[in-house]
Parts: sequence; C-alpha cells; structure tokens
Amino acid sequence: MCSEQRDCILLYTNSSYITCKYSLCLQQSHRRLPAMELCTSSQLKVHKKLIMPMLVSMVLMSLIRVTDSRPDRVLDYFEYSAMNCRAHSASITDFGGVGDGTTLNTQAFQAAIRSLSQFGSDGGSMLLVPPGKWLTGSFNLTSHFTLYLHRDAVLLASLQDIDEWPVIDPLPSYGRGRDAPGGRYISLIFGTNLTDVIITGNNGTIDGQGDLWWQMFHGGKLNQTRPYLIELMYSDNIQISNLTLVNSPSWNIHPVYSSNILIQSITINAPVNSPNTDGINPDSCSNTRIEDCYIVSGDDCIAVKSGWDEYGISFAMPTKQLFIRRLTCISPTSAVVALGSEMSGGIEDVRAESILAINSESGVRIKTAAGRGGYVRDIYVRGMTMHTMKWAFWMTGNYGSHPDDNYDPNALPMVRNINYRDVVAENVSMAARLEGIAGDPFTEICLSNMTIGLAAKAKKVQWNCTEVAGVSSEVTPKPCNQLPEQGADEVTECEFPDERLPMENVVLQNCAYSKSGANGFSMRLRRLRWMLFVSSLAIDRFVVFS
Repeated sequence: MCSEQRDCILLYTNSSYITCKYSLCLQQSHRRLPAMELCTSSQLKVHKKLIMPMLVSMVLMSLIRVTDSRPDRVLDYFEYSAMNCRAHSASITDFGGVGDGTTLNTQAFQAAIRSLSQFGSDGGSMLLVPPGKWLTGSFNLTSHFTLYLHRDAVLLASLQDIDEWPVIDPLPSYGRGRDAPGGRYISLIFGTNLTDVIITGNNGTIDGQGDLWWQMFHGGKLNQTRPYLIELMYSDNIQISNLTLVNSPSWNIHPVYSSNILIQSITINAPVNSPNTDGINPDSCSNTRIEDCYIVSGDDCIAVKSGWDEYGISFAMPTKQLFIRRLTCISPTSAVVALGSEMSGGIEDVRAESILAINSESGVRIKTAAGRGGYVRDIYVRGMTMHTMKWAFWMTGNYGSHPDDNYDPNALPMVRNINYRDVVAENVSMAARLEGIAGDPFTEICLSNMTIGLAAKAKKVQWNCTEVAGVSSEVTPKPCNQLPEQGADEVTECEFPDERLPMENVVLQNCAYSKSGANGFSMRLRRLRWMLFVSSLAIDRFVVFS
C-alpha cells in the first residue's frame, strides 16, 4: 500500500501552477510531494511516455476499488419486479451519499436524480440506495425513473432546519392546507407531471421521523400542513411497491390528480395515536390498484378522496376505477376503507375484496356533509373479515369540517348504489350506523350474506339507520327497517362487477440489476470515460518530478 507522502502524478494544471490532486506509487525514483502542494511548472519535467500507462492504471484501480468493495457485494446482482425495467443505473454513493445516519444526503439525492434524468429517452434509469441509514430532506423524482431501496436501506427524513423545509402551494381542489390555511410542506419524496415512475425495493424502509411533527401539530405550532412521505401529482404510470413506511408526519402515500397507479406489497406502521397518519390516499385518481398491503395507522388505512367543498366541486376530478384487495388493517380510531370526507369531485367505481380488519373503528365508512356536493356511487365490497370492531359499517352525512366559510350549504352530495356482501365479523359493538342527510337520503344500499358476531358488551340497538334506503338478504343480526330483508324466495346477492378494470390487467416485468453488466456498470463507465477525456486534454501538461 502507498503512504500519504508519495510520488505524484499531476492531473490538473492552472496557469503556471500545477496542483497535486492524485498520487500513484511508481517504480521509478522521483521527488515526493505532498498532495495539494503547489509548484511552478519551471520545476517540472514532462515524461509523456509514462503518463498514459499511469493514467490507465489509476482508472483501473479506481474501477476495482468501486466494484470490489465488500459492503456492496450483496448488490452485485438482484432481480425485481417492475412495470418497466431500466437501461441505466447508479448508486447514491456514486454522488457522494453517506449512509451513516448523520450525514445529510439531500444534495446527493438531488444531484443523482438530476444526472439520471438525462436517460429518460434512452431506456430510463434506476437509483440504487444500498444498505445504510440515509438522512435526507425532500427530493423530487423524474420520469422514466426507478428509486430502489435495498432491504437494509433506511431513508431517514431529516429534522434539521424544519423552518427551511420547502413549502408548496395548497392543492387546488382543497383551497388550503389540511392542518392550517396556506401552503404545505413538500413531501419527503415528491414528483409532479411525471410519467413512468417507480419507487420500490426488497422491503427497504422510509422513516418519516414524525414524532416532532406530531408534537407540533398537537401543540398548535404549525403554520403549514405537515409533509407526507410520498406524493406524486399530475402523473401517469406509477408503481410504489415492496417497501416499509414508518412514522410519517401525516399521510403516508398520496397519489393525486394521477392515473394508472399500482401500489403493491406495502407495509405501513405508525403509532395508533399518531394524528392523521393515513396509509394510502388516492385523491382525484383514476385506474388504481392497491393490493397485498399491511397497514397499522392512527387514521384511515385507505382514504379515498377527491377535493374539498367548493374547491373540489370546481376542480371536478373524481376518483374512479379503484381496486383494493388483500388488505390487512389495524386502526382503532378510524376506518379500514374510508370514502371521503373530501369527496367533492366525486368517487365512483370502487371495488374492494379480501379485506382483513383487526381492532378497528369501522370496516367501511362513507364520510360526507352538506356543502360537499359531489357523489359517492357504485361502491362494491365483498369478502371482508373483521375482528373486534366498534362498527362494521358506518355512513356519516354530518361530517362537518369545511375549508372556509365560502362553501354552499345547498351543495348536497349524492350517495347511492352501495354494495356490501360476503362479510364475517366477530366481537363487534354495533353492526352499523347509517346516517344520511335530511332531504338527501343515501339510497340503493345493498347488504347480503353477512354474519356479524356481537361483543359481550354490545350495544342494545345494533342498527342505527336514518335517511337511508335499500335492501338486505341473509344478514345477521336483522337490519333496520330501512333495509328490509328480501326473504327466502327473493334472495338478493349484492352486485360485484365481473369485468376487470384496466389496471388489473397490468403484469409486471422481471427486471435484473447486475453491477458487472451494462446496466449496473454504465454510470461508472461514463464517469471513467469522462476522466480519460478530461485528462487527455491536458496530457501535454502532465508532469512528474525527476
């Protein structure tokens, strides 16, 4: 091994001075010079024949050091599933990232994504986050791009200089922030007007370190709305998969004004008393598939939204064609699947099946109010299992929060064609609380093939129904009069559409990353070519001491 004081190849010249920036052990006997010492060119003798072999040797040694580092050997090759594979790749360490849990890597992530964005029209690119704890502030994604987290990688949201965390405008369909009037702190991982963007891994972790944000919220110290972990706006062809999200300051995953979305195999954990830590909130989105997720939340596990009062009515972008399956949820104070309360742009064609609810407030909840306008219609749920619930089902027509005083109290929501079937529940305090709006009843409600087992201290009245209308079939305990039993001769199975939504037909590709292949090696080769090119420009001025 070479010592710090050694023979010096001078690779950078500036006027009559040459800076020793790199050193290499030489067989020849030359004068030795500490790195970074300045010397006049008159003291130097050029050995042109030695320069290129030395330069090539240095490049190869650099290459060997990069590719043979032990911590990265686990990343030499791996496979992953994605909507699109990538032709180019790099590691965050290639841009100066340090995964020690204390070094701030915001600039490294920003520089990496900025550099990789050049390959959008050349097969796209992937940024690899290797094992380590990577402290970072917010960064924006780019199109035709994959962010990949190794299973031992943790992205840590920085709590340094919260006052300097970027603030963006309120969502136009909301008119203001959710926590406070005005803007919103930008999400940790953010993107807007993108196409073909993937955030995935093999169960790497994103930690929002939300406790400080929760304290500020409870203490009334926030002037802006808390950041989310992931938010993608006005985007198309999105995949978020195979990740663990913990301790979000507020909502975890928020696709908004977007389409063709796959959210798959996500684990979300937040303290059950943490404020507004919704799991997944598709908001004014179309053609979305959510599957195989496990969520523990301080709020709704999945909340379907589309804008708030007059702002959502004006923006007029519904959430539609949403398919949810194989979801496990724990949410003691909120819903497993919530529709609303911000639903003023409309919610339609939502399908949910194979849902497991444990120790949650309600299985499916529709939340709206006078002033919301909009609609919730064509909702289909089947195959739901619930353990320890306050309500199996809840519909609320008096959810009274409003963005400001400019809403129209005569803007009444329409709620109709709501179908729940094939439900088994146990240890339930109350079967259902169904409350429409006076003069604006919720209609076409269908319940079939349900067995709801009651808790030891269940409510005496199991069905509380006002301003609702519909039918029931083979439901225990017997529903309220507004949902009459059809009888043995007219058994009705509530509808669940047979035709598939477009996103159900999306099949993921089997992609591979290989450090030794063109895919994994391309970024390093480009950097090495650049080093050779720059060096060749100055070759006539390269010198060594004699």
